[in-house]
Amino acid sequence: MKALFAAAASLALLSAMGSSGPALADGYLRAKDKRIVDETGRPVILRGMGLGGWMLQEGYMLRLGDLGRGQEHVIRAETAKLVGPQREAAIHQAWLDNHTTKADIDAMAAMGFNSVRLPMHYGLLTLAADQEPVPGQDTWKEDGFKRIDDLLAWTKANGMYLILDLHAAPGGQGNDLPIADRDPAKPSLWQSPENRRKVVALWRKLAARYKDEPAIGAYDLLNEPNWDFDGQYGPGGGGDHGCKDEKQTALWDYYKELTAAVREIDKRHMIILEGNCWGNNYKGLPAVWDDNMALSFHKYWNVNDEASIATVLKLREDTGLPLWLGESGENSNAWFRDAIALVEKHEIGWAFWPLKKIGFNQPLEVTPNPGYAKLVDYWTKKGPQPTADEAYAALMTLASKDVRFENNIRHDDVVDAMIRQPHDETTRPFKDHRIGAKGGTFAAVDYDLGALGQAYSDRDTANYHVSTGGQRTSWNNGRTYRNDGVDIAREADGGAYVEDFVDGEWLKYTVVVDKAGTYDLAVSARGEGGKLSAAVNGEAAGATVTTPAAWTTVRLLKVNLLAGRNTVVLRANGAAGQVRNLSLKLH
Repeated sequence: MKALFAAAASLALLSAMGSSGPALADGYLRAKDKRIVDETGRPVILRGMGLGGWMLQEGYMLRLGDLGRGQEHVIRAETAKLVGPQREAAIHQAWLDNHTTKADIDAMAAMGFNSVRLPMHYGLLTLAADQEPVPGQDTWKEDGFKRIDDLLAWTKANGMYLILDLHAAPGGQGNDLPIADRDPAKPSLWQSPENRRKVVALWRKLAARYKDEPAIGAYDLLNEPNWDFDGQYGPGGGGDHGCKDEKQTALWDYYKELTAAVREIDKRHMIILEGNCWGNNYKGLPAVWDDNMALSFHKYWNVNDEASIATVLKLREDTGLPLWLGESGENSNAWFRDAIALVEKHEIGWAFWPLKKIGFNQPLEVTPNPGYAKLVDYWTKKGPQPTADEAYAALMTLASKDVRFENNIRHDDVVDAMIRQPHDETTRPFKDHRIGAKGGTFAAVDYDLGALGQAYSDRDTANYHVSTGGQRTSWNNGRTYRNDGVDIAREADGGAYVEDFVDGEWLKYTVVVDKAGTYDLAVSARGEGGKLSAAVNGEAAGATVTTPAAWTTVRLLKVNLLAGRNTVVLRANGAAGQVRNLSLKLH
């Protein structure tokens, strides 16, 4: 396992977090008094991750957002053009076999998560309506159901709940194409009675299979509808994806139909609804028609204040139904911490997105092989076409090796921001910085784990573009190693260092000293006239050094350190600089 670090202590506070981990002996989850509870009536705060990218691929997770519109069927078709249909099918099979395994779920439980949201592609469970040999009938694919069975067994082994989420419905449930693998040349879910009939049949099938499984936490009937039901922009015109709809009668009627179909078979499992406009528009919601439902909302890229959830809190009061933040994420650690603290304050559980992808801001990072990068360059018109054998080798390596848990980079800083930091203001060491008799050196990027203003300070901390109305903003401009606002880049040899370290920003380090004494503190730094200073154990040392143009180790100051734990704070003053490491040597 290529772990960036081990921060086991950051996960030790679960016992102090109240209703954090469901016990399967407590049975089915249900809605009661505006809360999600277990069968004993104990409130349960769901803390989970969505398995995005496994049973439904989205192009952005593979750096292929510009291939078509990033839909799975486009990616698979382009792959088949390069390697042939048979080899494409083998690649996809390997992806399904390796992307998520029991090792991933075991790790999630160890991290402190108590639930899993499974985004399902209908195509793994049944044929598309236009592919059925007998129109109006359903062909079921046992392999897809078996994969759900296996995942359920893994979650049960870890005392976790599994929430089934129909992420890609037949035809697609909105005008955001990749999230439902929609082909706009074909009828959508809302334009095809046969597609809608097939979804009803699918939920009947799922209910029949899992009605006696209390470890299934809920049925999330339809992910993120985003459709212009009221016709403001013409039939299915999309407009703002249903965000301005007022009535949405067709959506609510369809949810009633799906609920009735499930309840004919399964009267125990909780049903989750998602509003229009990516789960957030509940206007026109009629009187509650089932006594065991919850309402899901999704939250991305907005500020984390009371106003940001005021609408859904009122919805809970008006309907008496519990809330669940069914999807959120794709931001910085500071944003994660604040969002989770906000919703848990109101007894709302959550599932963040996703567990893994190519990228740095989730618990597990997939590192693709070099051949895959060349393939992406070709598909995005930045490089030459690889041979069929080269493309097959790159894609099969990605699908059979790169995506596997043991080859993923584990980002425990992300987990710490989600699980510990919403409940704990203290900082924890990122790594064990031990200063022995001969001194010691530690990397500048290995500053402490903790919240903004506690472990570090940085000017750019998160992406709030939905609230600001501006462009998407970066936090860690280098998009590597850690998911805080601290900007981190890499040398040609892969070594990580802090870059764009500007006036007012600072980093805190916990060091453990074997022998008390006076030590020389030095830094390896570069920059055009930037200045660095330090504070030790809360006292500013006063000395300031100017960063040279090239990497140079410069003595910053002489400091007195106690035996045991000490804190060192490195501060930037003036122009931007870069820092590679710090060292302490007995004077």
